[in-house]
Amino acid sequence: MNLTDRVAVITGVGGGIGAALAHRFAAEGAAAVVVADLDADAARADAADVGPVAHAAGLDVTVEEQVRALVTDTERRYGHIDLFCANAGVATAAGLDAADADWDRAWRVNVLAHVHSARAVLPGMLARGQGYLLHTCSAAGLLTAVGDAPYTATKHAAVGLAEWLAVTYRDQGIRVSALCPQGVDTPMLAEGLATGHLGARVIAASGAVLHPDRVADAVIAGLAEERFLILPHPEVAQHALRRAEDPDGWQAGLRKLVRRLRA
Repeated sequence: MNLTDRVAVITGVGGGIGAALAHRFAAEGAAAVVVADLDADAARADAADVGPVAHAAGLDVTVEEQVRALVTDTERRYGHIDLFCANAGVATAAGLDAADADWDRAWRVNVLAHVHSARAVLPGMLARGQGYLLHTCSAAGLLTAVGDAPYTATKHAAVGLAEWLAVTYRDQGIRVSALCPQGVDTPMLAEGLATGHLGARVIAASGAVLHPDRVADAVIAGLAEERFLILPHPEVAQHALRRAEDPDGWQAGLRKLVRRLRA
């Protein structure tokens, strides 16, 4: 897929990766970029910055009726949706002690929101025999997020769901990619580093912290090649391979890094 004359929807655009994708899609010649966020003012500000091809919407991705309404409105405005980017995500910075409400919110935002968008957008895509789903899943979905149990568990589930969608619908013209970056210069990581959270420090010590624009570059390349895994940090593939081949050794290496940062 290339973005020329395409209609794209992006959730979670209030800064970071979502905003970078919106700007890049417009620069690539998209016919329309619908930017949606829980913070409607942030979505409107981003749409104004992107330009006339952008349309803003307030959206709570955990409410399926709102997701369906967004898809219906977009199809009414533009005729169809070529690419749906389920990008909204939430971290908890907590372990097993995370409150049940935090576990529930992580599940609803990081997993069920992807279910909601797929349910809403697939009928139109299947009727046309083509469409693309891009799910932001994080390297935590292939590895682990030290210090954040709900984020780790739900991002693993997000990768599993994306893979199921790819296997189930590829032969019906639907392409699926799982975007799995590691450290990205976003408010989520910046807040963790500012408070000294161990997980954020592990991320910063594990490789380059990329500007969101670099992630958008990787997305454009991944969409063009229709790759399932889009890895802005190539080392994530190496870590995942080692984790699969030698899980005990990989865990030992990660524990060593954690001990060093705690010292």
